[in-house]
Amino acid sequence: MRYLLGWFLLSVCLASCSPNNVTEDAGLKKLLETEKLDGVIGIFHNLSGDFVLSNRKVFRDSALVPGSSFYIVQSLVAIETGRLKDEQSDINGTTLEQAFKADSLHFFQELAGRIGRDTLQRWIDTLGYARRYDTPRIARLDRFWIDNSIRVTADEQLGIVKKLYFDQLPFQRRTHAIVSNMMLVEDSTDNKLAYKFSEGRNADGTRILWIQGWKEILQHPHFFVIQLKTRKEGVDLKAAGKRIMDQVLAGFLP
Repeated sequence: MRYLLGWFLLSVCLASCSPNNVTEDAGLKKLLETEKLDGVIGIFHNLSGDFVLSNRKVFRDSALVPGSSFYIVQSLVAIETGRLKDEQSDINGTTLEQAFKADSLHFFQELAGRIGRDTLQRWIDTLGYARRYDTPRIARLDRFWIDNSIRVTADEQLGIVKKLYFDQLPFQRRTHAIVSNMMLVEDSTDNKLAYKFSEGRNADGTRILWIQGWKEILQHPHFFVIQLKTRKEGVDLKAAGKRIMDQVLAGFLP
């Protein structure tokens, strides 16, 4: 019952956009155009309940490979199931926290093996993860998050971090706290900033960058997701993503 309730809560969050609380902002669209990149930017202001998006349809419908953004979910499952005790638990001398921040593919491939296919599949199903177009199924345990077996939307990515922040995923509070703290990059009396940069490559060869997280201002959280994609190999997606994120945080939050 707890697992079914968790899936229901997440699915409600991901379907929460309505015509009355969504605004398309030309300024957000301009940030993408300036970098000459496709994608979408989404912001949710928790206090007002308003979504501000660069493109509503892309936010809801553009499902892409999650890449290393899946490490948020995988870390939650590893801690919840006891495969790893906490962020300082290590595999071959590398801690979970180090691997999470460095996007260590080898670490999370080993961790997937320790968790097991059936357990990971059960949690993916419980979370309703990557459900926009079909029911995700794990094919190759060591690479299903990078081989286009599963695809997620910006709507889903925003929903994950929102539920993580509020301890509303079907995990223990301690589990939420450990993963949230691994995402924390700034922590002061008035402001907290947490996010995850994640890279991947879509089935057609398109390079993908995800940034998802939140900024807490005077205890009021604002959640954001940035999806970038390009076919050009010479583009520094991380640098472009950082420029866009900095402008979102500086110019589109209260």
